[in-house]
Amino acid sequence: MITNQNGISMICASLDHWFSETAGKIIDESEFIVDEWRLKEQLDVHHFRLPPDFRRKGDQNTFISVPAFRFPQWHFCPKCDRMYSVSLTTRGEVRCAHCEQNGERVEMYQVRFVMICDHGHIHDFPWREWVHRDQNPTCDGVLKLDAKGGATLSSVFVKCERCKAYRSLAGITTASDDNTFLSSNLAPGQIYTCPGAMPWAGTGPRVRCDRPVRGSLRNASNVYFAEVRSSLYLPRSDEQGMQELIELLGKPKFTTVRSLAKSGAIPQEQVLSLVKETGGLAVKAYTDKQIVQALSIVCNGTGGVGAEGDEPVDSDTPETAYRRAEFNVLRHPRTSALLTVRDPGQQRYEENVRALFSRIMLVDRLRETRVLTGFTRVYPEGGPNMDAAQKRTLLWQDPPQPGSERDWLPATVVHGEGIFLEFNEERLRAWEGRDDVKEQFGRLERNFSQSRHYDPEHLAGPRFVLIHTFAHLLINQLVFECGYSTAALRERLYISTDPDAPMAGLLIYTAAGDSDGTMGGLVRMGKPGNLEPVIRRALADATWCSADPICMEAAERGGQGPDSCNLAACHNCALVPETSCEEFNRFLDRGHVVGIGGNRQSSYFDLLL
Repeated sequence: MITNQNGISMICASLDHWFSETAGKIIDESEFIVDEWRLKEQLDVHHFRLPPDFRRKGDQNTFISVPAFRFPQWHFCPKCDRMYSVSLTTRGEVRCAHCEQNGERVEMYQVRFVMICDHGHIHDFPWREWVHRDQNPTCDGVLKLDAKGGATLSSVFVKCERCKAYRSLAGITTASDDNTFLSSNLAPGQIYTCPGAMPWAGTGPRVRCDRPVRGSLRNASNVYFAEVRSSLYLPRSDEQGMQELIELLGKPKFTTVRSLAKSGAIPQEQVLSLVKETGGLAVKAYTDKQIVQALSIVCNGTGGVGAEGDEPVDSDTPETAYRRAEFNVLRHPRTSALLTVRDPGQQRYEENVRALFSRIMLVDRLRETRVLTGFTRVYPEGGPNMDAAQKRTLLWQDPPQPGSERDWLPATVVHGEGIFLEFNEERLRAWEGRDDVKEQFGRLERNFSQSRHYDPEHLAGPRFVLIHTFAHLLINQLVFECGYSTAALRERLYISTDPDAPMAGLLIYTAAGDSDGTMGGLVRMGKPGNLEPVIRRALADATWCSADPICMEAAERGGQGPDSCNLAACHNCALVPETSCEEFNRFLDRGHVVGIGGNRQSSYFDLLL
């Protein structure tokens, strides 16, 4: 939900309503299509699209906007307290009809409360049902919202003018496990469940849900959690010309050609003829051999990562395998239009830093694609039995057939730079084998195992906590050193404990839509002579937190943060904006970095402490 400049709260419409013909202008959707071949294969979608930018002038693609509906629909009058519901498509201000009869023009405001469920649905708060304590009330009297001015929901009342029913909103947000106060106390002896409303898709769609519901403020943080997947673009070819041809053949207009080439239904000569006919002048400069090679890469998913010659690792989860491809590319110098990795010379760094990091690479240029794959409410991970497919279905009123041209997802593309650090595997394994390290990690793992979102494959040993916490400390220090805004820096973790194919890498990068992403300051800080002092100061600052000794003692007393999944880590030392962290500021502990219980010898970074 967003609030426009006039103070009207709106809910963004489903993807069915995007890119509709507006003002009689022709819409060329290909202008908004994004190429991200790895993510497209993993998510199994036809393509990605950029949200349209609003244009007033031009021959096409003008006056295109992202549509939205008015929500919540219930409004109240600040003068007479009367409540009225309007349609989703109502525009402009809404005036109180009762006050207008008395010659006054009073603008009504949208109510602050909505109703949500943990399977992604949202609805206007059931005002009439709540005040009458009935799931199917027969009284249709005028409702009034009476706020007494207190600081809690018990001071907000709704009342019916006809039957004089009167009830406060106390407890509407209360919930425990699989039940909520709103579900069980709307009507005596009845359980009120989610009606499956999807106001972002219009008035019609409703699905059977029957999950418990709870009240919430419309601007509460648990009303919407975006499911976002991100990917670094890995070129499929080091040759600039071939890369351009590969991107061209991956566009939607070549869908039929790709299908025929992949199935082998027609001879290669006919496929070449179709490519030249479809591409026109755009493919005229390429030879038949180049077209065949590029088409093979596009259809079979070869090139790029495959060119590195790395075999898949059996123990990898899909996400780890996806990250491993990036890890293998970032470890070696590479120059292309969308990814440039440079080796500054490992021997130029201080001896103690070389002992801790087996590789330090400077990424002068990178492109990150972020795709909205769905959303949840109440909990970031969604409710029980809610999988990725169900989260994705919520984006549509009429979900498209998989693989069809309608099967697309919204994406944004940002460019930036970064510093890649690979930890010394031999030294890391020796550190992980320490008894005190195992005991410290065991505390955090036990806390995580008791949370409702426990995943035994998520925490990849003590190295995960070490690298993740160090990333936060380094981000906070770089913010001071080179003047980036805190939210402009992000982390990307590459971690695996597979003994035959371990990973222990970290990418700190800028990927912002403004100049923060392209000024070159981060790469400069990664150069020999600049990076070592930054790391030393980050570690020195981490040895003491302004909340100590309480912050450090939290590790021994049960942890802190969401689900107690942080040990010695708080807002004063190791936390960063959640947009910069891949784990929602969880699984952090300064003890893993600077030494457990103040013992510097138990730190991986003891050489710098």
